[in-house]
Amino acid sequence: MKGINLAEQCHIVNILPPQDVDKGKTSDIFSMANYAHATIIVTCGSTHADAGNITIEECDDLDGTNDTAIGFSYYKEETAGGDTLSAKQTATAAGIDVSANDNTIYVIEIDASQLSAGYPCLCLKWSDPGGATFGSAVAILSGARYAGSESATAIA
Repeated sequence: MKGINLAEQCHIVNILPPQDVDKGKTSDIFSMANYAHATIIVTCGSTHADAGNITIEECDDLDGTNDTAIGFSYYKEETAGGDTLSAKQTATAAGIDVSANDNTIYVIEIDASQLSAGYPCLCLKWSDPGGATFGSAVAILSGARYAGSESATAIA
């Protein structure tokens, strides 16, 4: 096989199943303790004129007892039906505003080394878009400390 076999070389976590994020949503919290990198792919279907804001929060545990928004790198495709990501962008802890265009993609990249000591977990928070906005998010964890054909859970 040529290329990357994501199922065997990475750990895939469906952190925010496809749904209407109206009223705001928080994804499942996942642990980076056994991984060096997380790629979070956010897809947006039909969006409201104000599609909300996405932040990434580091957490001290899988319950999210203590969480703090952090900056991150990301790439975006904000044209309807497009598949060409932008150049690398940098978001502050304030996050990114989601485009009101339908069918957009955001690819968020975070290294475990960027997390604060004692904060090995992450979650995505999508603020209230003020109306029907459909989206989802999947985390792809890579650089496993203990690699194998079957990986252990990274969520609570």
